[in-house]
Amino acid sequence: MTHWSLPSKIGFYLLLLVIAVFALFPFYYTITSSFQSGQELFNVNLFPRPDLENYLAVFREQPFARNILNSIVVAVVVVALSLCLAVTASFALARVHFRGRGLLLLTVLSVSMFPQVAVLSGMFELIRALGLYNSLGGLILANLILTLPFTVWVLTTFMRQLPKELEEAAYVDGATPLEIIYKVFLPVLWPALVTTGLLAFIAAWNEFLFALTFTLSNEMRTVPVAIALISGGSQYELPWGNIMAASVIVTLPLIVLVLIFQRKIIGGLTAGAVKG
Repeated sequence: MTHWSLPSKIGFYLLLLVIAVFALFPFYYTITSSFQSGQELFNVNLFPRPDLENYLAVFREQPFARNILNSIVVAVVVVALSLCLAVTASFALARVHFRGRGLLLLTVLSVSMFPQVAVLSGMFELIRALGLYNSLGGLILANLILTLPFTVWVLTTFMRQLPKELEEAAYVDGATPLEIIYKVFLPVLWPALVTTGLLAFIAAWNEFLFALTFTLSNEMRTVPVAIALISGGSQYELPWGNIMAASVIVTLPLIVLVLIFQRKIIGGLTAGAVKG
C-alpha cells in the first residue's frame, strides 16, 4: 500500500476543498440572496439575517403551491410510465434475439439525440389534436419523449449484464417472460431502476421548453416556468429575492432525493444480488 506524505495529503484535501467550494458556493449564494431584497441584493453579504418574507411572497403572489404539485404529479407519473415501459422494452432488446434488434436500439438512442426544439412543432400538433393542451396529460406525454429513450438504453445495458442462468432456471420452473421480468430481474435491477428513475425525475422536474409551450394558465404551469415568469412592478424591476427563494424551494427536494437514493444505490451494489 502506498503511503502518502504529509504535503501530499494536505494538497489532496486542499484540492477537495476547492472543488467543494466551487460546486456548492452558487447554491449557498442563492440561499443567502433569498433572504435579501431591494438594494441588499447588490451588496455582498455572505451571512445575512434570515428573513422569510421572500419565501412567503412566492406563495402569496402566485399559485406556487399548485405549480409545485403540478411538477410532482408530472415527474412521478413520467418516471412510473418510463420505468414500466423501459423494463419490458429492455428485456426484449437485451434477452430476445430477433432481426433488427440492433437497428431498433440505435433508433431509440438516436431519438434521444434530437433537441427539443426539433420536435416542438410536431408535439404541439399532436397534443392539440388529442385535446391535451394546457393539461398535465400533455406535459406527461411530452416528457416521455425525453425520458423513455434514456431509460430504455440504460436498462438494456444493465439487462445484458445479468447472467443467463437466472433466466434459464426460471424457464425450467415454468415461469413466463413477464414473471421473469417482475419476479427475477426486477430485484436484481434495483440499483439501475433507482438510478434511471432518479435521473428521469430530475429531467421531468427541470423541463422548461415543453412546459412553457404546452401550458397557458398559471394553474397548469410547472415550477421552472412559474419561476421564469415571476415579475415585479415593471419589466425592468425583477424581484430577484423572490426568484432566489423559489429556486431554493424547488431545488431542496432534488437534493433530498439524491441523498436518500444514493445510499440505496450503494447498498444495492455492495450487497451483490448474484453470487457465484
